[in-house]
Amino acid sequence: MDKTSYETGCDSVILNKSALSEEFFDLKTSLAGDVLQKFINYRMKIAIIGDFSVYTSNSLRDFIYESNKGRDLFFLSDENEAMEKIMLANSI
Repeated sequence: MDKTSYETGCDSVILNKSALSEEFFDLKTSLAGDVLQKFINYRMKIAIIGDFSVYTSNSLRDFIYESNKGRDLFFLSDENEAMEKIMLANSI
């Protein structure tokens, strides 16, 4: 990931929720934490786009809410919203 950032100047990624396993959204598996920590360690911003209203887990909803208040990780409904949020976060 660091090599990609260095060689291309890319410091942000937008992923569609459908590209991720459903296990990612089950916080008990720690898959989300493990993967997302890599992005944070390499100072990459990541936006995951999709419909997150289908999840009923309070801990996941809290995680999404807190992430969206930060500057590195966002859960958003569409690509345009993700691009705006990432551009804003990069300008701070």
